[in-house]
Amino acid sequence: MSRGIIYIMETVVPGLIKIGKTSSDNFEQRMYSLERNGYNNVVGLKRRFAIEVEEYDEKEILLHNLFDKSRLQNSELFATDINLVIQLLTSFEGKQIYPENETKEHIFADATENRQIKGVPDGIYYLNVNKKGFGKVTAEMKVENGRFIVLKGSICVPISNPDIKVPESRRTAIIQDNILMEDKEFNSPSKAGLFILGTSVNGWIVWKTVSGKPIDIFRNNQV
Repeated sequence: MSRGIIYIMETVVPGLIKIGKTSSDNFEQRMYSLERNGYNNVVGLKRRFAIEVEEYDEKEILLHNLFDKSRLQNSELFATDINLVIQLLTSFEGKQIYPENETKEHIFADATENRQIKGVPDGIYYLNVNKKGFGKVTAEMKVENGRFIVLKGSICVPISNPDIKVPESRRTAIIQDNILMEDKEFNSPSKAGLFILGTSVNGWIVWKTVSGKPIDIFRNNQV
């Protein structure tokens, strides 16, 4: 049986994704080429999930057939919900290649959560808590077209627990004296909350409107 990698990438065009495959020894080179040069006149490609599986040719064909109605001409571009595709891919047996520091269970949960975010209106939301052993934590998050952007100037709690894997977003962020010096984008409110508080949280509860209501009110249609 042939073994290789199936990957999903988002593009600069909202709602347009690429579902592709590559050999196991060519993943990084393929990602570099696509992220640098684009695909089929579409740029801004960014890797989101990749898994190494048996019979990867057949599995890629299966995915392409499942989403054929949303396919852009004869390309590997699809106008479909990337989170639905991630949910499907995480159900495959195989070795997760990307991201490296998250489990398939967490990624599946995130994808499930992300499919619920469309009801959150664009605007600014706030996090204001007292963190034991640290003190007051304040942060602002802008929601824009389904993107969750933690704004510079937000307070970030240091991650000191050795049992917690430091997310890539924290390793690469510019933080000085616990203050975020740049905007950081996430695909869910819970990831944005983890980035700020340094531990797993329910982002639908900790991020609140200017009137103090958790953004969960939008998910549950309470407004």
